[in-house]
This record gives sequence, structure tokens and C-alpha cells, in this order.
Amino acid sequence: MSRPIRASLRVLTAAALLAPLAACSSASEGGTSKSESEAPGFPYTVTNCGVRTTYDAPPKRAVTMNQHTTEVMLELGLKDRLAGTAYLDDKVLPRYAKAYADTPVLAEEYPSYEKLLAANPDFVYGGYVSAFQAGEGRSRETLAKSGIKSRLNVEGCAKRPVSMNDVYQEVREVGSTFGVRARADEWVGEAKRELAATAQKLKSRKPLPVFVYDSGDKTAFTAGGRGIGNDIIERAGGRNVFADLDKSFGDASWESVVDRRPETIVILDYGGTTVAQKKKRLLNDPVLANVPAIKHKRFAVLPLSDVVTGVRAPGAVKKLADQL
Repeated sequence: MSRPIRASLRVLTAAALLAPLAACSSASEGGTSKSESEAPGFPYTVTNCGVRTTYDAPPKRAVTMNQHTTEVMLELGLKDRLAGTAYLDDKVLPRYAKAYADTPVLAEEYPSYEKLLAANPDFVYGGYVSAFQAGEGRSRETLAKSGIKSRLNVEGCAKRPVSMNDVYQEVREVGSTFGVRARADEWVGEAKRELAATAQKLKSRKPLPVFVYDSGDKTAFTAGGRGIGNDIIERAGGRNVFADLDKSFGDASWESVVDRRPETIVILDYGGTTVAQKKKRLLNDPVLANVPAIKHKRFAVLPLSDVVTGVRAPGAVKKLADQL
């Protein structure tokens, strides 16, 4: 799997310019609604993945590393705070496209430490542990020594299965960090209403056994029980046949796929291998010939960025429920 866990706009110089900019901006493309000196809730202290940080004011120049962190920022209307971004798994959602196009891309994957510093960030927001690899000079400790605060998505350090509550926590804490907690709370409220509507439609549905195929040939790289993907499957009316795998993602034998008899296969769409190629690999494997999902050609598709702890997760539940 190619996802990283294995494998500027300058801040406006006058606070007077911020107010009219914010007044005409949308939630996904606009700027912050208050200047730093006016933002409520500061100093703000948060403990994130074992790192306790106090913010005296909202960060001005953030760099996001990994798609779901970028989309959290854009959903909260923080485009004007992005000094740069890096590492997409797939395309950003259409509603973020314009804002993303205006954001400097520092690297196709992770930038070097030198290139990261060249963006002059005061905050770095990573989606996976690999964003802060010490061996590449980007550890959170190293950044702190350079005066740069940081955040790791909560799924990157979770010691228990991740759920939609962690998505809410992630969005709220980022909102508080940037002085836009009201926007974050509004998004959480909308997400809860969307999920409740989906749950209502599924009340009488019997859970469908689901196997997630990310990648793999000799073994199947699949979604385990610790990641948000497992929660998404359950909320969508499915039952992850590898929920007992104590990882967000991990390897399973093809024999165990056969034994667990999934009735639908969810293919994760990303990277250089197309959905059609993944389907062909599964359909042409004689070992899988008697698996119900293969016999009846029952497939669902989700982008990889739908099944991580970000703002896509609530929508992914409805998207998957419709396919199941």
C-alpha cells in the first residue's frame, strides 16, 4: 500500500483586511472571521498524542501533510492560514478544489525538512505518524526546537478503536486551535444529523458481511477493527469480516478471506492501481471463486481518503450504505 504510514499564502499584514475577507468567504474556501487579537479562547492548551501545547494566538502559517488534514483546514474556512500542503492520496473534494488550487504544494509526498522550513510555518499538521518521522528530520520534537508547533491526527496515536467521536474531537480541536471553534461545532452538528438520517434508513437492515480490499497479492491488505473504516462499515449497515484484526490496516491470508465468506467487497480507490485492475485480480483468483461476493460480483468502492479520520467520514457512511 502506498499510503505513507507504510511505505504561503502569507498572512495579511493588517487586521483591518481580515474582516471584509471573512465576510465574503464560504466555510470551505474563506478566511478566519477574527484577527488574532480578537479571537476568543486564547491562550488555548491541548494535549495531542502525548504532546501538550499552549497557543497564545491562532497559528498564521500552517503546513498540512496528508490529504485529510488539508481537508479539515479547508472545511473550517482556513485557506488563508495555509502556507503549504503535501501528500494527496486522491483528488480533494470538488468543494475544496478552488481553495486547494490556491495553496502551495510543497511536495508530491512528504517535503524534506529543509523544504518544510522554507515555507516558514508556525504550525505543521500531520495525518499519519510518518509525517513526523524522526529519521527524516521532521519529528515533532525537532519542529518544536525550531519554534514550530504541531498536531498529529488522533488516529495516528489511538490506543483503542477509532470512532466517529474521534472525528468530532479532531475537528473541534483544530477549530479551537485556529480560533474557529463555532465553525467546528456547526460542522459536528451537521455531521451528526447526516449520520442520524442514514441510521434511520438502515434500522431494519441485517448487517452484511464486508471485506475491504486495499491492495495485496500474496496476502490481502485490509481494514482491521481499530480504524475509522470499521466504524464507517458498521454505520453503513455492514459487518467488517476482519474487525478482529487489531490494527487500522493489516495483512490477512486469502484463505481467511474465503473462510469468512464476505457478501460484498469494498475496494479502496487510490494510487496507481485502478479499481478495474483490483476487481480483475479478485475475480480471476481461483482461490476466491466460491466467495459469495466474487460469485455474485458484489463490489462497493470508496476513495482511501474517505476511510480516515477526517471530514469525509460521515459522508462516507451514506455513500457506502447506498452501495451496500
